[in-house]
Amino acid sequence: MRVGIAGITGRMGRLLIEAISASHAVLVGGTARGKPAPPGVTLYPDIAALAAASDVVIDFTHASLAAGHAIAMAAAAKAWILGTSGLSASDEAAISAASRAIPIVYAANFSRGVNLVLALAQQMAASLPATDYDAEIIEMHHRQKVDAPSGTAVALGRAVAAGRQVRLEDVMQSGRHGHTGARATGAIGFAALRGGQVVGEHTLLFAGAAEHISISHRSFDRAAYAAGALHAAAWALQRPAGLYSMMDVLDITTA
Repeated sequence: MRVGIAGITGRMGRLLIEAISASHAVLVGGTARGKPAPPGVTLYPDIAALAAASDVVIDFTHASLAAGHAIAMAAAAKAWILGTSGLSASDEAAISAASRAIPIVYAANFSRGVNLVLALAQQMAASLPATDYDAEIIEMHHRQKVDAPSGTAVALGRAVAAGRQVRLEDVMQSGRHGHTGARATGAIGFAALRGGQVVGEHTLLFAGAAEHISISHRSFDRAAYAAGALHAAAWALQRPAGLYSMMDVLDITTA
């Protein structure tokens, strides 16, 4: 398996280099924005050139690049593993369009543990009525993170919304400030904390009048994300065109 890494000089790119070197995969090289390549790593001028040389491209770059990358990957007819967060509705539409031509694994988080939490979140939401249990999602990340709520927090919200059979966009409450009034029944609340070098912490809380139920996940090392992305890459090569999640990769069901 020949793997290309978009954003190879970034934090996740460096971890992916380590994961590939410890596997049977072959590192083709990557793309970078203004940073020198690690020793012995080939830099390609753009993602189109990288895709042409690779069997699969793993992409942890910036949301502003997602739509262009979707077009280039579809044109190259290569599998695409996308872990970029903070995507807009138009970005996601571009990804969906590309998935008609190539297999894409798009996930907010590639950790096996996080995806198990997402499955549990949907099951819990289906069992705990929104009229009796308020859902709140609290996340904390390092001070350099530029988007909020995190992609994983939003994925948790979508899991809760799916369990309650509603659209997250219709019930999401984020960034409360000032005189907000009483909490709306059925709302899914978000709180984003930033500080230090926290890799990622997420807690889903169901708050009832007589009990609170919570489930949490804490990441201590991004190597778990790199390992999950590489696993997804091998999986995607065996699949037809389509838009997949890590739930598909890990064969996790929520029924």
